[in-house]
Amino acid sequence: MASEEGMKCCVRCGESKPHAAFAKRRSNLDGLQRHCRECASDYHRARQESLGKKARPKVEVPEGSKFCLKCGEIKPWSEWHRNATASDGLSTRCKACRAADGRARHLKRSYGLTEAERDAMVVSQRGLCAICLDAPPEHVDHCHKTGRVRGVLCFNCNSAIGKLRDDPDVGRRAVA
Repeated sequence: MASEEGMKCCVRCGESKPHAAFAKRRSNLDGLQRHCRECASDYHRARQESLGKKARPKVEVPEGSKFCLKCGEIKPWSEWHRNATASDGLSTRCKACRAADGRARHLKRSYGLTEAERDAMVVSQRGLCAICLDAPPEHVDHCHKTGRVRGVLCFNCNSAIGKLRDDPDVGRRAVA
């Protein structure tokens, strides 16, 4: 079966490859799988696609970089968070994609809004802060007692309402 020591023939592609090209499988006599890693990967990708599932695309990635499944870009390792449990030591999504997902989860968890709903509120405010009608809105304003979302405010107006403790009486006294 093997042409020389340290080599094994893949039953799928028929090529003789080094043992490192095969995944481990303790139940086989030689302790290695019958298919090489490349053939096993191709089989898995084809199987996932035939089942209508999303399969990881086969992309050539240069050394020191990784492919992000979320945005579809190849980025250097510096653009990835570390993950000690992953085989390559890096997260499955790049820093930018993780940050975008985090913002979306924060909106949903804190205010019950999707990004599309927040963007629709900004459009209904003509792209301006709901209070000063001057600056671009960035922060979701909500009632701290009921949790009801009131609008999207600029940083200054949002912090002013916070400093006035969200109390209309305090605001009226400040104006007087």
